[in-house]
Amino acid sequence: MRETVLRRKRRSGRRVNLFLWLGASLLATFVMLAVLGERIAPYDPNAQDLFAMLEAPTAAHLLGTDNVGRDIFSRIIVGTRFTLSIALASVLFAGLGGIALGSIAGYFGGLTDRIVTGVIDLLLTVPNIVLAIAIASVAGASATGLTIAITASFIPPLARLVRGRVIELMAEDFIASAITVGMGHTRILLRHILPNAATVIIIELSLNAGQAVLVGSALGFLGLGVQPPAPEWGTMLGASREYLTLAPHLVVAPGIAISLLVLAFNAFGDGLRDVFDPDSAT
Repeated sequence: MRETVLRRKRRSGRRVNLFLWLGASLLATFVMLAVLGERIAPYDPNAQDLFAMLEAPTAAHLLGTDNVGRDIFSRIIVGTRFTLSIALASVLFAGLGGIALGSIAGYFGGLTDRIVTGVIDLLLTVPNIVLAIAIASVAGASATGLTIAITASFIPPLARLVRGRVIELMAEDFIASAITVGMGHTRILLRHILPNAATVIIIELSLNAGQAVLVGSALGFLGLGVQPPAPEWGTMLGASREYLTLAPHLVVAPGIAISLLVLAFNAFGDGLRDVFDPDSAT
């Protein structure tokens, strides 16, 4: 029996390494593309060549050109900065908001918990993509509006998760001891509760980043994201739908880029989850 358990752990360790290294490698590649951007792009992403409109992939244009002759490969590279930065900023702000609301509700309980939980449950009745569309329509079609929309739609589920974890920790003896000796609320939250909830929060945020890419791309596709000529991937998809049958490469290129970035975040999140909670992999 012991040998069987050890073999399972060894197999789990190999899988953890695979997920973690795959996700980390892909993310490092996308970060490099986002940082370097125009420096490594073979063409100006907004330079038009009306004599090369809708060209299929060639040696000169590896992913072809769009309806005004812009190089798609260059636009994908430069567009990494928009898509990645919006996703990371949204997850960061959603993390701050969700952690704050969930911690307050779970720690103080009572009326505070009922009010915060009521608001969270109300927002959770609306699918996050629908909520994001509604907020983006009000905030305006821009990178800022897109970030606000994704952030607001991701706060409720994260706040509920943090609240549940805080309630679990409040039942622990070391928290009761901290309260007994008169330790302040802020100190208990920052030094005892949140560090012990950090694992769950980090894993959730890494997985949410992949969802943020999908939501941001969907809003860009609907015209509620970054506006042209900025080469944001969702916006590129939306502008290319008219040419789906004539030039399918216009849709394939940003679609693959979005899929790879989502895969990177999901693989990285799964790897972190298996590292911090190996029992979940068995």
